Amino acid sequence: MISGITELDCDEHDIPITEANVVPRDGDYTPVTGMGTEEIEVDKREPSALDTFRQFFALERDVLVLSLAMFAFSLGFQMTSRFLPDYMVALGASGFVVGLFGTFGNIISALYPYPGGAISDRIGSRYALTLFGFLSTLGFAVWLVAGQFGPIPVGPVTIEPWLWIFVGLVLAQAWKSFGLGASFAVVKQATDPSRLAAGFASTETFRRTAFLIGPVLAAALIGLHPDFTVSFQYVLAVAVAFGALGTVVQHVLYDSSEDSIGGSFAGIEQIVRDLRDMPDPLRPLLVGDTLVRFANGMVYTFFVLVVTRLYEVGLETTIAVGGFSYPIDLSPQAFFGYLLGVEMLVALLVMVPAAKVAERVGLKPVVALGFAVYAIFPIVLINVPEFTANTATAMILVFAFSGLRFAGLPSHKALIVGPAEQGAGGRVTGTYYLLRNTIVIPSAALGGYLWEFISAELAFTIAAVIGVVGTGYFLLFGEEFEAYQ
Repeated sequence: MISGITELDCDEHDIPITEANVVPRDGDYTPVTGMGTEEIEVDKREPSALDTFRQFFALERDVLVLSLAMFAFSLGFQMTSRFLPDYMVALGASGFVVGLFGTFGNIISALYPYPGGAISDRIGSRYALTLFGFLSTLGFAVWLVAGQFGPIPVGPVTIEPWLWIFVGLVLAQAWKSFGLGASFAVVKQATDPSRLAAGFASTETFRRTAFLIGPVLAAALIGLHPDFTVSFQYVLAVAVAFGALGTVVQHVLYDSSEDSIGGSFAGIEQIVRDLRDMPDPLRPLLVGDTLVRFANGMVYTFFVLVVTRLYEVGLETTIAVGGFSYPIDLSPQAFFGYLLGVEMLVALLVMVPAAKVAERVGLKPVVALGFAVYAIFPIVLINVPEFTANTATAMILVFAFSGLRFAGLPSHKALIVGPAEQGAGGRVTGTYYLLRNTIVIPSAALGGYLWEFISAELAFTIAAVIGVVGTGYFLLFGEEFEAYQ
């Protein structure tokens, strides 16, 4: 049976969804083999977002369990990760340290998938899932207790409370080490080439639901106490509960006796060989994508600080419904959570229609649209107060605009895996993301340096310029996938 599960997100790395969402319907079927001991028939017709949710409940038990576990860990991580920079500042970290934290996360994102697969092969998928789930839950717990420590002198140095956030990140991202390339390969095998974008849009819509619920739930919990360092403890406690539940459920209910998760790692020679064999049409996409992601990486960690620290934008208003008035008073931190909810709501609404449009106009224009939003967003966000008197309303519109960048995500995935030979989609995808994520590693540290020692405006402006250059490069030299021409 098909296995493999992943969700690397820092949201922004576009790491693929799990093949758990690719299931058969009545219609034309093509068997997929080579992923396990059983043949599974999958539909070659175009999926819809509604089909994804309907099919979810028809999955075999083990794959359903893994999908639920993925949802639980995604929810826990999305509840916490976007607020961590603000939490670190509350614990005494500087802007430059926040940037280093972002770069540290980039390093983990680039390095974890390969050893994750190797460990899975070594100890078996069930125990690997349990181990990595436990470590991720432990990471959430480290973040939870970090606020309880004061500075700890150790000889000539002092261990600051925010250092524990780095330690927690090493653990919290552990569960994301599985199936980086396998999920791309399965969607490629399960979907007609001319409908790859629609296939990714369907499964991505399911996964991104956790990305919507997580920040909104966090915002509600943050609103329970006026002190952010206290209310964020509630968020972290709930994340620990989700992680523990996901770990226990997948260990008890998942039967992996005849499958494995991840692939074997043949060493550095394999990476070099995969880099050399990368399809030529991917190279312009990789260059443009890397520039856009480097630009985003410079400022992504600081989005929360722009709202909560730089401009301190909250929301205070009154809503009248049915003759009753309901006062709303949101702290900047709680307001930021709802802004993320607006962003992801727009993303969920546009991904499937954008994939439909790609079938008519091609993948390249839709991918370029997503790149353009990535590039423009930093300069728009940092200048919001200069263009409007109602900053809170403007922020809602700006984050809604940010959600449009996800319109190009399914087409982007299709453009990556489309040119790969059948049976090589996993290796091509893994190589692509390994190279891109490795180059992006120093971006957050650079952004943090500019933020702390020069100005936030300069950091965001430079990021926007780099993003525009990357978008322009892709428009000039990027190639279309033949099935969409």
